[in-house]
Amino acid sequence: MISLDAATVLLQWATGGMLFCWFTTRRRIASLGYGWLLRGVYFFFAAGSLAAGLAFGVVPVREAASVGVMVACVGALVVSVRRRAAGVSGARAEHDRRTERVAAMTGIERTGSATDDEVSAGSDVGPEFPPILDLVPAVIGTVGLVAAALDAGGNTWVALARTLVGAAFIGAISDAMLLGHWYLTQPGLPRRLLNELVGALAWLWPLEVAVMLLPTGMIAVLNGTVDDGWGGMLGWMWLACAITTIVLIFVTKAALRERYYSAVMAATGLLYLAILTGFGMDIVPRAILASA
Repeated sequence: MISLDAATVLLQWATGGMLFCWFTTRRRIASLGYGWLLRGVYFFFAAGSLAAGLAFGVVPVREAASVGVMVACVGALVVSVRRRAAGVSGARAEHDRRTERVAAMTGIERTGSATDDEVSAGSDVGPEFPPILDLVPAVIGTVGLVAAALDAGGNTWVALARTLVGAAFIGAISDAMLLGHWYLTQPGLPRRLLNELVGALAWLWPLEVAVMLLPTGMIAVLNGTVDDGWGGMLGWMWLACAITTIVLIFVTKAALRERYYSAVMAATGLLYLAILTGFGMDIVPRAILASA
């Protein structure tokens, strides 16, 4: 009905994480360091997927995809580092917008961003990092996840839906938490980036619930048709995780509507909790149904 495979879960995490890395970097507002952080993190997740696959059961296409994700993450990281002098155009535009606003309010003469000064002085900083490179590991990882879902057996379409939706859900919730922390490094970062990720989570949550209810799924666990080995407790734990996750998502959205900067940190703390309950939504059904 479903499988619980460490290699597949880690590849899901890396693939979904890089998808939503692009989701944020495409705006060209978050500083380059945010992309460096995520590419490094998901490189190691892909490496972990490869190691787990080689140790516990090889799916050739999945393992090849893990290598591809690693190479693509390193390639994007190298390009970003080499083009760091160009900075991030959206961040410069946001800097200038805020500076002009302060100048209008205070009468203090406006000063441009450091990169603008370099350009006006005739310094050739070259092209920016192209965010589309962050999609490459996500595409490669998706190929590996399809192979893993086909190898898992059972209903092919259900396996594909659970694997791909789970990857997107895990990636979105992880990146939202990491982005929330990035506001400590880049305090002027607009909240709309975090709002976009939380909004994506709100859309993905019903899909994650739906794919786990597909037969044979969690309905069979809740009504006792499938024995979870704990007298039904794990089924109710999954339901509690699902309800708590969507509540945390909406409370996070409410926190981000507050004007104070501390609201971003509160939202990040809520996302910490949402990661725990969100992973419970994905991992608990796999553990129950894989052993059923």
